Amino acid sequence: MGSGGHRRSTVAVKDALRELRNQLALLNHQVSAQLALKDVDLDCLELIARHGPLSPSALARRAGLHPATMTGILDRLQKGGWIVRERDPEAADRRSVAVRAVRGRTGELFRLYAGMNTAMDELCAGYSEHELALIAGFLRRATSAGQDATGALTGG
Repeated sequence: MGSGGHRRSTVAVKDALRELRNQLALLNHQVSAQLALKDVDLDCLELIARHGPLSPSALARRAGLHPATMTGILDRLQKGGWIVRERDPEAADRRSVAVRAVRGRTGELFRLYAGMNTAMDELCAGYSEHELALIAGFLRRATSAGQDATGALTGG
């Protein structure tokens, strides 16, 4: 395949990623609406569930949000019973707080994503292990490229 074909394929991949991003945003919007959360609250809850316990400042950095914005998000998540703020016993500063997801609540999230999860299992069943490894590697590298581009824009 000539360079024109490679360029067309590259454009097709980038277009497909944009469509996927848009579709996942719509799915997340529906999930957050059902949970009476804002989209950004759901994003932060996912970060906390995946990487927590985290300090509010570490979470703000990961989410690319201002610490003052993060305070409001954490207040809403705590009020909804999604997270708890705890004194961080590891920290040198005794006032420092760690935020963690409330384990019992994550079942509600899994239930709302179950349709997509099942669809992804069925989709992956049609690919070989080698192909899945290639796709997973590509997606990880695309995520990393996105993190770099975000860092360049935020100065982080």
